[in-house]
Amino acid sequence: MNLPRSSRRSFLKATLAAGVAPLILPSHIWSAETKPNSRLTMGFIGIGKQMHGLMAGFLGKQEVQGVAVCDVDTNRRAEGKKLVEEHYAKTVGSDFKGCDVYSDFRELLARKDIDAVVIATPDHWHAIIAIAATAAGKDIYCEKPLTETLHEARALVDSVRQHDRVFQTGSMQRSMREFRVACELARNGVIGKISRVEAGFGAPGKPCDLPEQPAEPGLDWDMWLGPAPLRAYNEVLSPRGVHTHFPMWRLYREYGGGFVTDWGAHHLDITQWGLGADESGPIEIIPPSDWQTAEAGGKLRYAGDVEVTHIKENGVTFFGSDGEIYVNRGKFRLTLKGTDKAKFVAKEDHPALNEQLDAVEKEFLAEAKVKLYASADHKQDFLDAIKKRSRPICDVEIGARSVTACHLLNLGYYHGQKIQWDPAKNNFAGGTGDAAWLTREYRGQWKV
Repeated sequence: MNLPRSSRRSFLKATLAAGVAPLILPSHIWSAETKPNSRLTMGFIGIGKQMHGLMAGFLGKQEVQGVAVCDVDTNRRAEGKKLVEEHYAKTVGSDFKGCDVYSDFRELLARKDIDAVVIATPDHWHAIIAIAATAAGKDIYCEKPLTETLHEARALVDSVRQHDRVFQTGSMQRSMREFRVACELARNGVIGKISRVEAGFGAPGKPCDLPEQPAEPGLDWDMWLGPAPLRAYNEVLSPRGVHTHFPMWRLYREYGGGFVTDWGAHHLDITQWGLGADESGPIEIIPPSDWQTAEAGGKLRYAGDVEVTHIKENGVTFFGSDGEIYVNRGKFRLTLKGTDKAKFVAKEDHPALNEQLDAVEKEFLAEAKVKLYASADHKQDFLDAIKKRSRPICDVEIGARSVTACHLLNLGYYHGQKIQWDPAKNNFAGGTGDAAWLTREYRGQWKV
């Protein structure tokens, strides 16, 4: 049965309102297909290394049915289809041919039988695809960093709220116990008044200067670039064939924000969780004196005169009047008045991490006034939120606030100016900054 024309018009109007140009699709795309079962149907957009892990996790959930994959590269599309169909073939013990492939995300979003989408494209595409997905009525799991610009962060929050969608940002450290315990300790004053934080990750973004290489057969290079400036193909940006590494498009300003938005979207996210800044953000950005070449040293100042310094060593350390908390993946240290109360930062540290976290929670958090959202599985938390129609642990607002901190830090490195920021208005303050820094130039039909 074909979708009524009125519904088709509604989708196109919603897509246009979201700032994404519609694709006029053939009538068979609009067919109201019957769901394969009562499970939540899911489409996967951007089939690279990160998506391989996400797909494995979601397909392993009994309540999920993967039905479609999308990528601008022929080989990656075929690989995505293969992964889905091989998974279900093993599950049911026979051949399975139930995964469709698309080169244009708008065709996948037009499928009325798809409930949710997972987005793991390069960063410069996140907001455009996610906003279109909200207009198409999909719930969304989108990788961090959430957007390419400050403007996109707010536009995405507004679109998710307008269309009442469930949205999980892929900042999965919030679903790792060591980070939650660290932030609960910080929020409950166990180390006293926090005066500063050190957040460690790599360098800011840089302009792309890669040389031209012969085109990759089967890759729609124009579509890969999308809203980004037109430039010649280079395999650093979109690797040839099916790759097993994380591509370094993330180093360049046109497609990402260097490691400030890549790893910074993890560790500044945890910084803001520990400071209770999920609904606010920094109020001042202070670049280092050698900002033109610096790879660290930028500072973010928060209300309460808390200073967050970007350092090179990976991880997050909260400094309080009575002690320190260090946390990283699989690593944790609590120091009070110069004595380690818990330490697991190397294999030789004993007892094991979870045993030490158990002890810390029992001693310091048994009667805590602040209890943070607890999740042990980022993907399952998203699925549970869909069932309950609730906000997951890393809702779009949280993802937007975290990426905003990343973008502001990068702006300090890019322009070498001290910047004041109003987190309530999501705009520059005190006559600092430049409105042009809120957004970027979009190529062709792609706009937010």
